[in-house]
Amino acid sequence: MIFTAESVEQLAEQFAQLPGIGRKTAHRLALYIVKMGKDDVETLARALVAVKEKVRYCSICSNITESDPCLICSNTKRDRSLICVVEEPTDVLALEKTNEFRGLYHVLGGALSPLDGIGPEDLRIKELLQRLSPSSVEEIILALNPNVEGEATTLYLSKLLKPLGMKVTRIARGLPVGTDLEYADEATLSRALEGRIAV
Repeated sequence: MIFTAESVEQLAEQFAQLPGIGRKTAHRLALYIVKMGKDDVETLARALVAVKEKVRYCSICSNITESDPCLICSNTKRDRSLICVVEEPTDVLALEKTNEFRGLYHVLGGALSPLDGIGPEDLRIKELLQRLSPSSVEEIILALNPNVEGEATTLYLSKLLKPLGMKVTRIARGLPVGTDLEYADEATLSRALEGRIAV
């Protein structure tokens, strides 16, 4: 049953298709759009269309970009001996915010998940291997999410990459700053102990 205008309901349905947006939030967003000025709504609509028209995947690393190759791949100051493998473009953004990593990236486009029908052929693993054929890459850093799918992908990639003769590492896992030990789960504590460093 429709309690508001049909166009508001249709907009709410579109918002509800976005990840992490439930029906209540979708309706709140739709009603917020109704309150916005027409110019602001048109600016938002143009931004949505521009994203679809301009954004594509980098032909080298598969990160999202408007120019090909992307700004990271085309930056001559980046360390080309390091490639950090991540699942999604959002992971590149998170790592870039740290200002710690100065190498290149490779975005897989997901993680292995046999239950969801996602196998190695569904990820950009072949493209990663092509980047490594005649290359100056010395180290591959696997920076995948610490969940079942990420762990499976890390294991798969490490077995695939180690015979190529380059160093294969993974990012350390441990306790976030501000966390009490008593509230950490066993897997996190185990990883923190494995990844300990000298002080």
